[in-house]
Amino acid sequence: MGRGRQKAKATKQARDIKYYSPNTDYSALQKELGGTTRRAPSRHMEVPAEPDYSAYEDKYADQFGDDDEADSRRIG
Repeated sequence: MGRGRQKAKATKQARDIKYYSPNTDYSALQKELGGTTRRAPSRHMEVPAEPDYSAYEDKYADQFGDDDEADSRRIG
């Protein structure tokens, strides 16, 4: 009992939401999207670039074998 009334109300609400079109303030939208070209200062520090480790690559190359050798020794 009451299921028909409940379904009708849900259908009416869905229809209201589907066809709802609020008044749009296009001038405010244009200001927001156009804005100024000045950038706001970032609150986050810039991430430093990764240091160059190429000098160490050759220095320690003889201590550590190639990855191919390590793969052949694995069990499993």
